Amino acid sequence: MTDPTHKPMRPIPRFIFASRWLQFPLYLGLILAQCVYVFHFWVELTDLIGAALGNEAALKHILDAVAVEGAQRPTKLNETTIMLVVLGLIDVVMISNLLIMVIVGGYETFVSRMDLESHPDQPEWLSHVNASVLKVKLATAIIGISSIHLLKTFINAAAYEEKTLMYQTVIHVTFLFSAVAIAITDYIMEKSTTEARKHAAGGDH
Repeated sequence: MTDPTHKPMRPIPRFIFASRWLQFPLYLGLILAQCVYVFHFWVELTDLIGAALGNEAALKHILDAVAVEGAQRPTKLNETTIMLVVLGLIDVVMISNLLIMVIVGGYETFVSRMDLESHPDQPEWLSHVNASVLKVKLATAIIGISSIHLLKTFINAAAYEEKTLMYQTVIHVTFLFSAVAIAITDYIMEKSTTEARKHAAGGDH
């Protein structure tokens, strides 16, 4: 039965609103990028396991992956080498998490509802996702990724100039302040909106 309160959209607004589906291929592209990251993760993990089991080719690939220009090249699979490889794997996972947030949250927010309310695996954050929540979560994920890269740099600190270390630290701190600023701004806007609604509700009585 047609809702009598629902007014049909005029052609031009309907066309403009339908243009949101132009983003659909972009999200498909991000899904393909996710597949590339999954493949890269398993290649690195397979090489790490192979190197631990004594495979020379896998060991060479691992050492090439963690070698830093200007630093002494490792010759065997030691604790530092394993740590650098594992940090790289964590970095891939965090970037994949970021992709999932953008794909699922962005599609839900800007393209079309996914109707996951009754799905047992619905992400907790998706139930209240909007553009503001998505911005904060993306900023938090970027800080995590930046932290991994900064830690990898400090592990090989001897191979970098002091200026490079300082710049990376400043960039990381900038990400932190940006995330805090976004969170504070969203909090203020949400508080103002809530107070305006309460004021409007009080004025109706």
